[in-house]
Amino acid sequence: MDWVPDLRQLRAFVAVAEEGSFTLAARRIFVTQSAVSHSLRTLEEQLSCRLLDRTGKRVLVTPEGELLLKRCRRVLHELDQAGRDLDGLKRWGQTRIRIGAPHTLCHFLIPSVLREFRDFFPRCEPVIEAGDTSALLDRLADADLDLVVGLKPRGHGEEAYRPMFRDRLAFVVSPFHPWAAEGAAVHASLHDHQFIIYAKATETHRLIDEWLEKDGRQARKPLVLGDMQAIKEMAKLGIGVGVVAPWVAAREIADGSLKAIPIEKPAIEREWGVFHHTKREPSLVEEAFIGLCEMAFATIPAS
Repeated sequence: MDWVPDLRQLRAFVAVAEEGSFTLAARRIFVTQSAVSHSLRTLEEQLSCRLLDRTGKRVLVTPEGELLLKRCRRVLHELDQAGRDLDGLKRWGQTRIRIGAPHTLCHFLIPSVLREFRDFFPRCEPVIEAGDTSALLDRLADADLDLVVGLKPRGHGEEAYRPMFRDRLAFVVSPFHPWAAEGAAVHASLHDHQFIIYAKATETHRLIDEWLEKDGRQARKPLVLGDMQAIKEMAKLGIGVGVVAPWVAAREIADGSLKAIPIEKPAIEREWGVFHHTKREPSLVEEAFIGLCEMAFATIPAS
């Protein structure tokens, strides 16, 4: 069959198939209803088959139409993405990229990523918003952010998400703390100590809270702080037992001001990744930022 597709016909067909109505389809693609009808009639004549069943109140797609619809969606998606990529390639020097990330990453990972990013895109303006991952994902869904780098919430699917890194939380204590001694019975004395944990309404807090509640471990109410540096300083002074990822306290562990003790039975594990919009693929600039995040995460020890 010698057929040269017309993009206006394909867009009209997909709109009618998805909306189930010529009127709604015309509204969606900003043309008249008669223009939609003409496009579909011409398309069917060119293909010598019926694509839509117009009987009844609702327009239904025929088996031949279903076959074409699958292909049309793919073609139109690729064309739209190509347009965005070309536009980004022309304008990347003047655009901005809006990133959401938890405070911890803003301290320990995002600065190095931004330094590399500016080398590649010196005229691009990065805008960073710090907060809990769940709240940032709401901003992403509302198109207020372009990317979110953070913890994968429990129950979140794989759509529009790139896994990057897994870690385990650990206890951090002063070198003078009883648990710092070799062979200390850590898990036998969990109820004797106060834990210092990260802020409420965060994924990390939820994970720690669940762990503390198991088997009656939460004998003393934990001290909750909204700053990771404050947790480490409190632990240094022996005020309590900090619960953090070892990579967050790598400098203090290396200089001996804190000692890390693994959490076992069970471990508290987290997964970090990058979230993007569900309705479109990342732009060239966004892909570059995602790639730099992946490289930065690769330098962090998991435990």
